[in-house]
Amino acid sequence: MSHSVPASTAPASETAAPGPAPAGGAAVLRGRGRGPSRLGPVGLVLAAGVSVQFGAALAVMLMPRAGAAGVVALRLAAAALVLLLICRPKVRGYSRSDWVTVFAFGVAMGAMNGLFYQAVERIPLGPAVTLEVLGPLALSVVVSRRLVNLLWAVLALGGVVLLSGHGGDGDGGFGFGALDPAGAAFALGAGAMWAAYIVFSARTGRRFPQADGLALAMTVAAVLSLPIGVADAGPALLVPGTLALGVGVAVLSSVLPYTLELLALRRLPAPTFAILMSLEPAIAAAAGFLVLNQALSATDALAIALVIAASMGAVRSTARPLPEPAV
Repeated sequence: MSHSVPASTAPASETAAPGPAPAGGAAVLRGRGRGPSRLGPVGLVLAAGVSVQFGAALAVMLMPRAGAAGVVALRLAAAALVLLLICRPKVRGYSRSDWVTVFAFGVAMGAMNGLFYQAVERIPLGPAVTLEVLGPLALSVVVSRRLVNLLWAVLALGGVVLLSGHGGDGDGGFGFGALDPAGAAFALGAGAMWAAYIVFSARTGRRFPQADGLALAMTVAAVLSLPIGVADAGPALLVPGTLALGVGVAVLSSVLPYTLELLALRRLPAPTFAILMSLEPAIAAAAGFLVLNQALSATDALAIALVIAASMGAVRSTARPLPEPAV
């Protein structure tokens, strides 16, 4: 689950703003050390997607020890600590509106992660990411205001209908018969928060230099999530093995992918980046199968393919930047 600002919904100058934590240290985050990478930019984005989704699979394995809320708290706290150490963001010289923006970004980030992990605790990883990606897709349709994007939305809805299954309640009616209803609802809620994340991430990138806004927002998300995680998991969070796995989730799901995406966005056209991001449901399905033994039916695979195709189509037909939200 990678949550950088999709290039389809923000100007190219802003797509790297939310981004993250470089593998190489503060020099990379603050714009220095721009040496060529051994991987091409497309390879970097794909590697980031693999890292995110396999990090999510590792989080699912950690949930029996710490619960969904505990995993979220560990991931956000570890990622915030790494970003604060690397970025060392300044906290003076900002207006009240700047702080409201970064706080809203942090709230969206925390809610997005919390809802997503509640979802993958109940439903397979592939369908969870597929439902979640509907949030950015809906945002893209609203922003573009083009008729063709309504067609992409209908295609995505067809994928959701297939994914939900028919006749799960025995009466042949529509319903999430093949998926746990609460898990599906959490995934859709995570998608809504992903859309909010995109909006406030772009705005934060305009107000804070480099990755400072991300570091501060991640800290907000961690502070909000820690009490819930501690209440849910209790002393389990202090077990060395659990802490180590939590750090692993943070590195795979936040630090490493943000680093790779930041490097890729320096050389990759924004629309290409967004199209590659649309592949995440497929990567998630592969991670779920390889790590968690979550096999998909042919119908599930077709449903995921429809949503991916709709996301790619919406990216290609969207050219307008996001309007700045009122705060």
